[in-house]
Amino acid sequence: MADNAMKALEELKDMAQTSNANANHEFEIILSVSSLNEAIENSIKKHKIDCIIMGTKGTTSAKDIFFGSNTVRTIKKIKGCPVLIVPNEFDFVEPAQIAFPTDLHHFYGEELLPLKRLEELYNSKIRVLHINKEEELTKIQEYNLEMLKTYLKNYSCSFHWMPDYAKKAQEINDFIEELDINILVMINYKHSLIEKIINEPVIKKIGLKPMIPFLVIPCLI
Repeated sequence: MADNAMKALEELKDMAQTSNANANHEFEIILSVSSLNEAIENSIKKHKIDCIIMGTKGTTSAKDIFFGSNTVRTIKKIKGCPVLIVPNEFDFVEPAQIAFPTDLHHFYGEELLPLKRLEELYNSKIRVLHINKEEELTKIQEYNLEMLKTYLKNYSCSFHWMPDYAKKAQEINDFIEELDINILVMINYKHSLIEKIINEPVIKKIGLKPMIPFLVIPCLI
């Protein structure tokens, strides 16, 4: 089994080196007998990894943003660096439109750096999305909103409010389709919007199937 796995990894490495080759890129194979998340965590520490990139397979639908059990477990467990989930057979397009959903219950600081760098790299538009579960924001939410505006004031961004009319996953999907979003970015912290989505009964039942790349940034606090 190990020989077959190594052969598959070598084939993947060869494909990566020959596809859109970049002289600044180097590829190294890591073969581990540990569980997926344990192997990822060990690699983050040993190799000082900046970002984990995962492909996801399975049935895709224009109405689903979600993924399988391995991906969900990785999102829940990995806290050392951002995780980028790329749909199966996804063709790269420059992310002109970035969706950044937030419930405004959390104060963001250094966690916003990957989002800012993405905007700078591709001159993207950041679309901040808040789903109106409440009739009006609490004082904490208002403060977090003002601080978020301050942190993003030098970046191309806009703020959008949506009514709470369905499951969070469905509402985010509708937003993605309506604004032709190219990448979804969310910050993962305790009781975050990501946790609420993953724990929705339909997600527990069918898993998650992304239609666009999804960047999950761990909370630093």
